[in-house]
Amino acid sequence: MYLCLVVTANMMSNLIIVGATSQAKLAHHYFRTDTEYNVIGFAVNREYISSDNFDKLQLIALEDLENDYPPDDVSLFVAVGYSDMNQKRAALFKKCKEMGYFMPSYISTKCNYLSNIPPGENCLILEDNTIQPYSEIGNNVTIWSGNHIGHDVKILDHCFITSHVVISGFSKIGEYSFLGVNSTIRDGIEIGKCNLIGAGATIMSSTQDNDVWMPPRSVKLSKSSNEIKIS
Repeated sequence: MYLCLVVTANMMSNLIIVGATSQAKLAHHYFRTDTEYNVIGFAVNREYISSDNFDKLQLIALEDLENDYPPDDVSLFVAVGYSDMNQKRAALFKKCKEMGYFMPSYISTKCNYLSNIPPGENCLILEDNTIQPYSEIGNNVTIWSGNHIGHDVKILDHCFITSHVVISGFSKIGEYSFLGVNSTIRDGIEIGKCNLIGAGATIMSSTQDNDVWMPPRSVKLSKSSNEIKIS
C-alpha cells in the first residue's frame, strides 16, 4: 500500500490550494490531516476574490503567485470539480504547470493502492478505494471514495471518478471523462475521450468520444408507501 502522498519535493514544503469552493475546502482537510504539507492559503483568479480569506486562510490572487510565492517556495494543488467536463480544472492545472510549480498528488492513507505505478501530478485519491496492480492513473485525476479500479486499468488525464464506481480489468478511461455514482465498466472496455457516464450506468462495450450514457431511471408508483406491504 502506498503512503498518503506521491511526491518528489520536500515533504514539509508549503502548499497553496488553487480554488475556493467545497472541493478546495475538502482538499484542505485531507492535506492538513493526512499529509506533512503545510497549507498556507488558497488562490483564485482576482475577479473571483470577494474576501481576503477562505476556510480561515489567506485568499491570494492567482495572478500574484509567481511574484509573491515563487515555485521554489511553494507547491500548488488545483482543487476544482468537474465543471465543463473537467475542462476548468484542466485549464488551471496546465496554467500552474506553465508557471513552473510542482503539483503533488494526494493518496489517502486509507486507500488500498496496490499498483506499482504511482499516479501523475495533482491527483486526489480518497479513502476506501481499491486500486489493483498494474493500473495507471494520469495527471489531474480525481477519484472519490469507495471505488474499485481493476488490474491493468488506464485512467487518462483530467478524469473525475465519483463514488462506488467499478472499472473492471484492462479497461481504459479517456481524457476528461466523468463516471457517475455506481456506474460499472466491463472488463476490456475502452471509454472514449470526454464521456459522461451517468449514475448507475452499465457499460458493456467500448464508446466513442463525447458520448453520453444514461441508465433508465426509477419510476414513482401511484401508490403511497403505507399501501404497500413489505414481507
